[in-house]
Amino acid sequence: MDYFLIAIGAIFMILGFLGCILPILPGPPLSYIGLLLLHFTERYQFSTRFLILWLAITVVVYAVDYVVPAWGTKKFGGSKRGIWGSIIGLILGLIFFPPLGIIIGPFAGAVVGELTGGKDTSAALKAGLGSFIGFLVGTLLKLITSGFMTWYFIKALV
Repeated sequence: MDYFLIAIGAIFMILGFLGCILPILPGPPLSYIGLLLLHFTERYQFSTRFLILWLAITVVVYAVDYVVPAWGTKKFGGSKRGIWGSIIGLILGLIFFPPLGIIIGPFAGAVVGELTGGKDTSAALKAGLGSFIGFLVGTLLKLITSGFMTWYFIKALV
C-alpha cells in the first residue's frame, strides 16, 4: 500500500507543478495532497506542525492568486473601475473561457473598466498590464510553493 500511496502522491506532485502554469488545475492544493499521501504511508511521516504550516501557505497562496491581478491593476494606476473590471474579468474568464480566460479576463476587464471610466487607451492598457503582471506574480508564488512541496516530497523519499 505504501508504494501505491507514494506513486499517487508523485502524480499529485507533478499535477500540482503543472497546475501552477495551467490555470485549469489548482497547483499548490494538488501538491499539498501529494505531501499528505506521502505522510499517510508507514515509512514517511511529517510533523503535524509541518503539515499545518504548508496547509496555511497553500490556502494563502491560492487566495492571493485571485487577488493579485486586482492589486497589479491598482499599482499600475488603475482606478476602482479598473480593479473591479479586473475582478469581473477574472470571474467571467474562468467561467466562459477556461483555461486562457484566467489570463485574458483580468487584463481585458481592467482595460474595459478604465475605458468606461473615461481614461485614455494608454492609461487603460497600463492598468491591464498591471493586471497581467499581477497574474505573473501569482503564478510565480504558486511555482515557488509547489516547488518547495515537491522538494520536501523528494527529500523524504531519498
